[in-house]
Parts: sequence; structure tokens; C-alpha cells
Amino acid sequence: MSSHPFDAALVLTPDFDAAPDQFLGQTSPTWWNMVGPFGGITAAIALNAVMSHPARLGDPVALTVNYSNGLLPGVFKLLATPVRTNRSTQHWVLSLSQTDANGVDIVALTGTAITALRRETWSASDLPAPEVPRPETLGRLNPPKDGLAWFSRYDMRSITGPLPSNWDGGAASADPQQASLTQLWIRDEPARALDFTSLVAMADGFFPRVWLRRALLVPAGTVSLTVYFHAGPEQLAQAGTGFLLAQARGQGYCNGFFDQAGQLWNERGTLLATTHQLVYYKE
Repeated sequence: MSSHPFDAALVLTPDFDAAPDQFLGQTSPTWWNMVGPFGGITAAIALNAVMSHPARLGDPVALTVNYSNGLLPGVFKLLATPVRTNRSTQHWVLSLSQTDANGVDIVALTGTAITALRRETWSASDLPAPEVPRPETLGRLNPPKDGLAWFSRYDMRSITGPLPSNWDGGAASADPQQASLTQLWIRDEPARALDFTSLVAMADGFFPRVWLRRALLVPAGTVSLTVYFHAGPEQLAQAGTGFLLAQARGQGYCNGFFDQAGQLWNERGTLLATTHQLVYYKE
């Protein structure tokens, strides 16, 4: 078993005797965010249940997770149920829960996943990687002073759109195409070979766009996260332990919710995944 902090957080134990398709896991303090685990690691754990299931067909092509309740430190149950399988695709329903002090199971995450046997076809990308400085020419971002544990699990190199230096309510740019744009290089720390689960976690490696759009540190949290995979194991293997170029920008902000879209390319400029999330924010 790997001792890497990412792999340690992903450990699941099959509990199929207690309930079909059920796994047991434990939260990791090394991935803690402000009020619970980093959402990316929780999404990766959910995908790992699918990847670990003996009935799995093919590789992930889509994952959606919805965060319904904050995770507390301790043990959790994770159900990954294949609800439909045909010759090429398989559909999964996910549910992660914890037992509270009164013995009641509280659902903290629901979700769906699709795995598939990819067949070689015409392939292309309409999202070329932007021209940006190489990661070795950029300095590493320092963890926030308030000590978010998960931030130290990554080596991040900012290109465009860092956190505001002054929380003064001013937009980062008058151009709406640039006002919420972030571009950065990211990889696991310590370095780790890329796979589907780590790709999912890095897809959530952006702070809320509303902070950049308004330069106000309002409460915010992801409600729903979707990742679409545009690469198979061979393309992920090509990335190795290198950096991924990650880009995100906000789209619509309305009465307490906004969405943000993102892309992740490897160092060769191959598009590996696109991501979309809905985020709650409060005045």
C-alpha cells in the first residue's frame, strides 16, 4: 500500500457482507479544508469506490458528486452501486454517509458516475492549451496563513488570477472574460503519477470564483462538482508525475449561487478533463 498522503486518504475496505456494494473509509486530517475535508479528495474517494468495485466495466468518462452535508472526522460508509450495464457503458449511483451521535446515518454526498470501454475513433479538441510560462519558471504558491491542510498537498504555480492581495470589493479586471480567470500549474506534493482519482481531486483545486470576481471573502462552498474525462489510462500515464495546466473562470452569478467551468491539460497540451461546478455563496 502506498504511503503517499493521497493514497492513504483513498483507502477503502469492502464491507459487502454488511451491505451490497458498500465500502468503509476514514477521513484524513492531512486533507482538511476550513470546515471539513477538501471537496476534491471526497470526490476522488467516491470515484475510488467505483474503481475498486469488482463489477466495474471500463474506465471513467463522467463523474458528478453533490455535497449535501459536511463530513466530520471519522469513519464513513460509501455505496457504489452499478445500476445499469451494457456492452460498452456502465452507470453508477453513489452515496456517502456517516453515523451521527444519535446513531442516525446522515448522507454527506450523493453522486453518479459513468464508466465505459472506449473504442478507437476520430478524436479532437476544440480547447487548445493556452500559451503560458513553463512551471519551472514560476515560484511555488505558499499555503495560506490560516493553514488549510489540503493546500500543502499540492505544488501550485500561479500564472493568472491569484487570490486578491486586497479584499476591497474591486473586480480583478473590467473585462468579464478576465475578471474571474485563473490559470495555474498543479501537481501532487510529493509528486505522484497521475491517475483518474488524482485528476478528479485536482479538478477541484480552484478557490471560489466569486472571491476573485469581487475581492470579497464571502462564505462559499461547492454544492455540485462534475468532471468529464477526455483521456484514457495511456494519456494519463504520459503525464507521469508532471504538472497539469489548470484553468477556470466563473460564468453566471445569481442570488447565492454561481457556476464555474475549468479545463486541465498535461504539459504536452493534451486536454485530459473538463469540469463544471455549482457553488453556493453568501452575502
